[in-house]
Amino acid sequence: MTFAPLCRSLRHARAAGWLAAACASMTLLSAGAHAERLAFVLNSADASVSEYDIDTHQEIRRIPVLREPHHTAPTPDGKYLLVGDTSGNMLFFLDAQTGARVKSIPIADPYQLQFSPDGKFFTVAGLARNQVDIYDASDFQLLHRIHVDAMPSHMNYAPDSSVVYVSLQDSGKLTAIETATGKVLWTTDVGSTPAGVLWHNDQILVGVMGTDYVAVVDPATGHLDRKIEMAPGPHNLFISPDHKQLYVTCRVSGIIERLDWNTLNVVQSYRVPGGPDDIVFAPDGKMWATLRWRQHVAIIDPVGGTITETIRTGRSPHGIWLNTNQPSLHLSMADRPVLPTP
Repeated sequence: MTFAPLCRSLRHARAAGWLAAACASMTLLSAGAHAERLAFVLNSADASVSEYDIDTHQEIRRIPVLREPHHTAPTPDGKYLLVGDTSGNMLFFLDAQTGARVKSIPIADPYQLQFSPDGKFFTVAGLARNQVDIYDASDFQLLHRIHVDAMPSHMNYAPDSSVVYVSLQDSGKLTAIETATGKVLWTTDVGSTPAGVLWHNDQILVGVMGTDYVAVVDPATGHLDRKIEMAPGPHNLFISPDHKQLYVTCRVSGIIERLDWNTLNVVQSYRVPGGPDDIVFAPDGKMWATLRWRQHVAIIDPVGGTITETIRTGRSPHGIWLNTNQPSLHLSMADRPVLPTP
C-alpha cells in the first residue's frame, strides 16, 4: 500500500492534521519493515557503520561512530549488534532489527570482541593496549584484565566456554586463558603474525599471515600439530552455514581458500582482489566479503567461485554482519551450542 498520495491530500485539510501525522507514521513503519533484512559493514577508516538492504544491496544509511570501528558481536539474545570503536574506547549498541543506534558504553580498546558460547562472558582483545579483558556479559563489569605480549588480535572459545584462545599478532603466539579466573593456561609459538582463531573438531585453527599457513594446535597443551599451506596472507577463518566447509580469507594475495571440513585440505580457491577480510553468508547462499583495500563488499557464488556483484562501502571496510544470521556464524559458532534467538 502507498500512503504518500493520501498524505499529500490531507495536508490541504486543516482538520486532518492527526490523520496526516498517522500517515507519516505509517510511511516510516513501512520503510522500517522493508529494511529489516540488514547487512552491517564497519568502515574502519571512515568512523562509520554502513547499513544495507540485504535484498536490494542498496545502502540505507551510515551511522557515525567516534574513530575506528573494526569488529562486531551480536548479543546472545539477538537484540543488539555491538560495534567496537577501538581508538574511541567505546562500545556501541545497534538495534539488530532496525539498525538504530541505541546506546553506548565506554570500553577500553575494543578491537576484537566476542560473547562466550554460554552467554556468560564477554571478552575483548585490546590490540593497542596489549591486554585481554573478560567482562560479565550480563552487566559488562570487568572481571579480569590479562596483560599479554603483544597485540592480541582475534579469539575463539572452547565449546564449553571454559577457555578463550587469543592470537598475539606481534609476538607470533597463541595464548589460552581460563575465562572464569583469567589465568593463562599456556602460550605457544604458532608463526609470524597470527590472526584468526577457530575451534574446529577439537582443535584450534589459526591463520598465520606472515608464514602462509593455517596452524593446527592442540587446545589442551598448545602443541602445534600441523601446518596447512595457504595462499599468501591467511588472515581469518569462517564456517559455512551447513557446517560442511571452512573458508580462509588470504588478505595479502586476494584469495579465499575453501577447506574440506574433515581433512582440512584446500579444495577450491576464489580470486577476490582487494584484500578479502571478513565473511558472512546471506540467505541465498552467497558469501559477502569485505575488501579492506577497495572500499567494497564482494558478493561471491561459493559454488561457481565467481564474484557476482560488488557493493560500494566506506574506507577500509572490516567487520560485517547480517541480521539474518542469528547468532553470528563468524568464528565462534564452530562446534558449539547454538544460542537461542529472540
